[in-house]
Amino acid sequence: MSLVTLGKITSVYGVRGWVKVHSSTEPMESILDYSPWQLKIGGEWKNIVVESGKVHGKGLVAKLAGVDDREVARLYCGAEIAVDESALPQLEEGEYYWSQLEQLLVYTLSGELLGRVDHLMETGANDVLVVRGTAESIDRRERLIPYLPDQVVREIDLEKGCIRVDWDPEF
Repeated sequence: MSLVTLGKITSVYGVRGWVKVHSSTEPMESILDYSPWQLKIGGEWKNIVVESGKVHGKGLVAKLAGVDDREVARLYCGAEIAVDESALPQLEEGEYYWSQLEQLLVYTLSGELLGRVDHLMETGANDVLVVRGTAESIDRRERLIPYLPDQVVREIDLEKGCIRVDWDPEF
């Protein structure tokens, strides 16, 4: 089973066992379409059914099966939410889930290692790769590289675990 992280449980909500959920899906509420969730608790994955969920303010809340009070819900705070990759919709050629890009090594076109993709973020105009320097990279800097396929991001090779970018290392 290959898991894809879709979000995280951030805190408890109310006294009846509901939790607040941070979703990395687009739109955010589509994380509620997947059940069961695989929750990473104490380094181990646990299968949990989502009984109910809804948009609440600017975020999401969910009710997990068997979690009926605030103190039990608190045990799930901080847990990563993942689903089996086979449950996700097929992507078109050249499209990637963010989780597929995280941890890939990032090289310039001339072969200089800039670091590893730590995470991605939305800026409105375009997504951005947050690349952190590693012990093997040219320096230890963090770089924000626009995710612009064919312009900046020239090649993604999931098998080799790397991305090639047209990017000046001085930036």
